[in-house]
Amino acid sequence: MIKVIVSGVCGRMGEMIAKLVCEQTDMELVGAVERQGHVSIGVDAGEKAGYRKIGVPISERLDEIIGSGEVMIEFTNPETTIDHLEIAALNHKAIVIGTTGLNETQVARIKELSAAIPIVFAPNMSIGVNLLFKLVGEVARVLGDDYEVEIIEAHHHHKKDAPSGTALKLGKVIADNLNRDFEQVAVYGRQGQIGERKKDEIGIFAVRMGDVVGEHTVIFGSEGERIELTHRAHSRLTFVSGAIKAARFVVKAVPGLYDMQDVLKI
Repeated sequence: MIKVIVSGVCGRMGEMIAKLVCEQTDMELVGAVERQGHVSIGVDAGEKAGYRKIGVPISERLDEIIGSGEVMIEFTNPETTIDHLEIAALNHKAIVIGTTGLNETQVARIKELSAAIPIVFAPNMSIGVNLLFKLVGEVARVLGDDYEVEIIEAHHHHKKDAPSGTALKLGKVIADNLNRDFEQVAVYGRQGQIGERKKDEIGIFAVRMGDVVGEHTVIFGSEGERIELTHRAHSRLTFVSGAIKAARFVVKAVPGLYDMQDVLKI
């Protein structure tokens, strides 16, 4: 049995992940963490997730329970994620990170600690989205500089970071395949007298409304035609299922930094 600890267990993703872990025949939920002072501290994690009582109370201290697990699944916020990653590395535990909105320093720390432990770090764990990453790279390579690129993403009004980590990854994949420096060509929205569009721009636009789980559209346009590739997530279950696959993969992996392309072998 793979012994799993879930961080952010009372969040939308955390609850679903905890429940799905409990339902797996090859996994056991041995630990659950939530922020200090949360009303559910001490509550049974299985019951909180809508499964059943499993005898695992929700804790506010990862360092007190980390020894019981083999792999951690982390969907929280950037600061908490790095704190928990440090604890996981100190205790030689594998980790799956689905947190978005990390800055360059935080991403650099993830890369550093991957020398000590196996880490799956992905902005989106959906199988469909990771196939989209591959497809947009191939399309960009075939079309080259003759087609302009725009990315539109939409999420629910609770999402705190923008653009989404997935939109940024899409832009970076496209830029890499067009031999462009993403940081130099990315344009985040447009307003006012901005002048004519530069040929090498990659536009990225964020929409926030209602309960949209996640939508990403990449548009390749030229004079006379355009190609659109779209992924729509109808349920968070697609991300949760991906996180479970990632946990199975990383617990057997050697130290290193992996993404969902590695997990799914695409």
